[in-house]
Amino acid sequence: MSETAPISDPLAEPAKRPIAAAPAIEEVEASVERRRVERAARARVSAVVAPIAVVIGVLALWEAATRTLGVPDFLLPPPSAILAAMGKHGSLLAAAAWVTTLEIVLGFALSIAVGIPLALMIFLWPPFARAVLPLLVSSQAMPKVAIAPLLLVWFGFGLLPKVLIAFLIAFFPVVINTAVGLASIEPEKIHLARSMGFGATATFFKIRLPNALPAIFGGLKISITLAVVGAVVGEFVGGDAGLGYLLMTANGSLDTPLLFAGIFALTVQGVVLYFLVELAERLAIPRRTANATVLGLA
Repeated sequence: MSETAPISDPLAEPAKRPIAAAPAIEEVEASVERRRVERAARARVSAVVAPIAVVIGVLALWEAATRTLGVPDFLLPPPSAILAAMGKHGSLLAAAAWVTTLEIVLGFALSIAVGIPLALMIFLWPPFARAVLPLLVSSQAMPKVAIAPLLLVWFGFGLLPKVLIAFLIAFFPVVINTAVGLASIEPEKIHLARSMGFGATATFFKIRLPNALPAIFGGLKISITLAVVGAVVGEFVGGDAGLGYLLMTANGSLDTPLLFAGIFALTVQGVVLYFLVELAERLAIPRRTANATVLGLA
């Protein structure tokens, strides 16, 4: 009688197989950090390459369209003509840009010097806030172009009226964002600071002010772009120098390539000043901006 093969029991314990060792916690942390660095590097490269690619594509289409359709230069010059005008009038553009930059920086600095203390008073003194906030809002409803001639009558045609117009346009975001940032803090943080023995001054500088910095810098970034608008408005109304005055001169002589060159110079100027404020934000609150970079938001 032949031997029968043993019947396997499905309920029996399966044969043990070797189990791979779990990675060490240091390896997992290193892998996560490596992926985070790679994501941050890709985000930084994309933030630079993508806008440049879009600009190059738009300029190429612009050049091809104006050449193919035969558009006159006084209506819409091609980018090559604008570049030639920038090379031809480079010293003129540089001198005008310096005057406008001075007006912008002074107006922006004045908006900080006035706006942040005003926001502190609004935050710390509710009766003052109730009295002043309606006036601030109504002042923003007033067209600044209508005020510019009056400032010229009072202060002449020099630098001061342009700085004041830039200040009047730029200071409102600084005031509102600073006041909102100081007020928008979780009560638990204040209770924790008091339980740790912090006084009012220490609580303000160590808890409330750092918490308000993102909102404050948000207002500053809006303010610097509005200061550019204010300086140009002042030069339009009563300027004898600067990029705004150069734009009016080019427009009067139908020098459209120079007009576009001035607009390009103003755009570059505004972008550079904006990123200088953003650089200051990165230095002041590096952890927040680092997280925004990883998420593709900065």
